[in-house]
Amino acid sequence: MRIFRLFAFYGILFLPHLVAVASPSIGLGYTPKYPDNFKHFDYVNPDAPKGGKIILPGFGNFDSFNPYILKGVSVDGLGDLIFETLMIQSADEPYSLYGHIANDIKLAKNKRSVTFKINPKARFSDGSPVLAKDVKISFDTIKSKKGHPQYRFYWADIKRAIIVNERTIRFDFTRVNPELHLIAAQIPVFSHKWVAGESFEKLSRKQPIGSGPYTIEKYSLGKNITYQRNPNYWAKDLPVRRGMFNFDKVIYKYYKDSTVMLEALKAGEFDFKLVNHSKQWARDYVGEKFESKKIIKEELKHHNNAGMQGFVFNTRRALFKDKRVRRALTLAFDFNWSNSMLFYNQYTRCDSYFSNSELASSGLPQGKELELLNRYRKDLPAEVFNKVWTPPSTKNKGDLRKNLIEAAALLKDAGWSVKDGVLQNKVGRHFEFDVLLAQKGFERILAPYSYNLRKLGILLHYRTVDVSLYIRRNRTFDFDLMVASYPQSQSPGNELYNLWHSSSANEEGSRNLIGINNKVVDKLIEHVVFAKNREEVVIASRALDRVLLHEEYLIPNWYIAVHRLAYWDKFAYPKKLPLYFSAESWVLSSWWTKKRQTMNPSKQ
Repeated sequence: MRIFRLFAFYGILFLPHLVAVASPSIGLGYTPKYPDNFKHFDYVNPDAPKGGKIILPGFGNFDSFNPYILKGVSVDGLGDLIFETLMIQSADEPYSLYGHIANDIKLAKNKRSVTFKINPKARFSDGSPVLAKDVKISFDTIKSKKGHPQYRFYWADIKRAIIVNERTIRFDFTRVNPELHLIAAQIPVFSHKWVAGESFEKLSRKQPIGSGPYTIEKYSLGKNITYQRNPNYWAKDLPVRRGMFNFDKVIYKYYKDSTVMLEALKAGEFDFKLVNHSKQWARDYVGEKFESKKIIKEELKHHNNAGMQGFVFNTRRALFKDKRVRRALTLAFDFNWSNSMLFYNQYTRCDSYFSNSELASSGLPQGKELELLNRYRKDLPAEVFNKVWTPPSTKNKGDLRKNLIEAAALLKDAGWSVKDGVLQNKVGRHFEFDVLLAQKGFERILAPYSYNLRKLGILLHYRTVDVSLYIRRNRTFDFDLMVASYPQSQSPGNELYNLWHSSSANEEGSRNLIGINNKVVDKLIEHVVFAKNREEVVIASRALDRVLLHEEYLIPNWYIAVHRLAYWDKFAYPKKLPLYFSAESWVLSSWWTKKRQTMNPSKQ
């Protein structure tokens, strides 16, 4: 078999290279780090022992085994343990993929199609071979209206999947797009048997048939699930899997309250927790078990693009259509006080949609970024060119008062005035709105914010709802204000259509929660997606970031450049950490059970 390796130089020059082993690779904008004959990723232990189990917490509940549809709440773990993609992304490069289900790849000379040859060893958990027909039905089904809308945006430029022969599949593109062959390689593959005779959009309770390292052993719907390692896993000796997925069993137990979850960790009901609450981390993860190191409390640095988190405005609501109103509400939020009094100074303020990365805008636009923005100058506010956007600060005494005075002036300019202590518009509508929450922890953050808004005559109401209801209202854009995060890859691309492009503004289930419908944003997304090299990606991303910031679409929150982990001292992990990683996925793929375990005596 002829094996092709694709080097992607700055996203435009792809040189197929004949090699002797089935380990193709793709890098977007650079030469991939690992050679064709590599043995394993640097951030794994190839000799990690197999065995043991790990128990993790889930939040809320679940009612589905299908993560690719809009309906229902999918159980945790499916993407890491059951379903696999044609190629595997490394965690110590910005955007490199290595051969897995597909061990041979060829990009057409005109870059309008890509062809994959499927590894003859590839098998589903039921022992049946992975064939081109499985890849095609996976793509066709997920991208159709039966699948979650986000996939239609992500794969919009992949026109169709063509079966060339039993183990060869070709994807045709609607146009040249520098990353299409990479995102085609990331299509999740499931067996055609799973969807046979079923209506995919209603397929939620039928256990999936994937090619991953685990199968579902047992479950109690909404309460817990046990995955067991497949001893016949077809890829266990491939370079992209060596030293990985070492636990015999992975168990998720679901909790509906974060306080109960913490006590369950201390009691040994589960083993590992990624901590997202600063107050809990500072004050509640204490006690004898932590002092004795039975439970390890650890902060691990990452280099992830932190993206943006914020209180997002639903601009479909008339109340939030005016940018002056949105800026006024942002001015009333006192992050510095919250960081000091509530967060124990653990956080950094988000000041970009690409925080913690080279893609973040800064200063005034210059050079090629300015040239790009000048193309759309007539459709952009002057502030984009002559004012540096910064989140409001209250570092100095009196800053909050100044911010509130500025906010009041903006609201007045937008047609709002205070009457009898309440902010009203010309037709007498009171300025009040709701914040939709899924976690009670945010209530302590919104309470002081609500107090500040009352000084402006604004009434803020917040409500914490059940996770299922929260997800449903999220998907249907049934909210005024809510917390949303936009984590970013090191190389953003087609996913931006789903986040901020006008085509997704009114598509239920999309991630365009804000309802952004801005033609300049649309154009700049195109520049990011169709960038010819890494330099153009950076320039276009910074320009896009700058425009999004000046539109005041959200109240920026915060990020942290470490993962905060708490886990029972019965696990080990590789000495070398990946650069870009999700903590839970890394634990599942790369940790192992120590031979001698320090366990909660009640659980021995």
